Amino acid sequence: MHIEQLQLKNYRNYDQLDISFDDKINVIIGENAQGKTNLMEAIYVLAFTKSHRTPREKELIQWEQEYARIEGRVTKRKQSFPLEIILSTKGKKAKLNRIEQKRLSDYIGALNVVMFAPEDLTLVKGPPQIRRRFIDMELGQIQPRYIYHLGQYQKILKQRNHLLKQMQRKEKQDRTMLNVLTEQLIEHAATLLERRFIFLELLRKWASPIHYGISRELEKLEIKYTSTIEVSEAANKEKIDSIYTNKFHEIQEKEIERGTTLIGPHRDDLVFHVNNKDVQTFGSQGQQRTTALSVKLAEIELIYNEVGEYPILLLDDVLSELDDHRQSHLLNTIQGKVQTFVSTTSVDGINHETLREAELFHVNNGAVDT
Repeated sequence: MHIEQLQLKNYRNYDQLDISFDDKINVIIGENAQGKTNLMEAIYVLAFTKSHRTPREKELIQWEQEYARIEGRVTKRKQSFPLEIILSTKGKKAKLNRIEQKRLSDYIGALNVVMFAPEDLTLVKGPPQIRRRFIDMELGQIQPRYIYHLGQYQKILKQRNHLLKQMQRKEKQDRTMLNVLTEQLIEHAATLLERRFIFLELLRKWASPIHYGISRELEKLEIKYTSTIEVSEAANKEKIDSIYTNKFHEIQEKEIERGTTLIGPHRDDLVFHVNNKDVQTFGSQGQQRTTALSVKLAEIELIYNEVGEYPILLLDDVLSELDDHRQSHLLNTIQGKVQTFVSTTSVDGINHETLREAELFHVNNGAVDT
């Protein structure tokens, strides 16, 4: 899988760009604030229909312009096809093979992307919502139907929280509606949790041996899922559904009192242990970085095993954050098999044959030269 060509129009600081890429390694070089990360972000948006940097899509549209367009030509399973994202003040359109897709679950997964940026180091030490977002984005790529259930869950959760807030303030006491919303929420919550458990088992399979190798066989990585209900990871959807039903019944008064939904996938988390110690709390910065790198490299192998092709890898200003050993391990892993985009202010100090074979692009104020 690789991107052959990328076209941008009114995107961030790019008036217009039409660029073709090597199917192996592409290095984007430039000073800060020239457009390196914007170019990487555009590829990410083409895959996920949203930015990893901001939830406000109007920020992606160039100042005083009405719309922005990202178009890419992708090769996957020996077929070449166009993808297109149009962002405007009126909304967003996602096109696959020139046909607008009404549901995100019909679009996401057409282009598989793994991004590793400095902020991804907070995957381990950052707040739980970062880890939940990581699960949702990666799982959505290999199981687009997951995106549908996630969207429905979030919509019902918002309605349920609104009702609970009204009941807390004594503005409304509609327990029948609360029970209906609870039942609907459980239906999607159980599906999300079951699929997260399956995904986590796959992630462990790849991340643990990768971490063992990067740490020179000194550290063993364990990844644990912490749920707001007591449930075995081996439980099927029906069992999870039953546990949620009982728990929601048990805490209903407490939820009304607090005016919010107290359990569910939106409050779950991942915990990383290295040699039986919580890396977030007790790990060194080096262990935290090794854990984050191991998880990202595991994503690549996981997607390959589920999809049948390697995803595209975006390394946005991250090589300078890694020491020589971790840097070499990363570049050795991707060499010759993963189309990779590396953004950096300079290739000086990065001594690896992978980059010596790369195609170089120089970015300056929204213009790209080869």
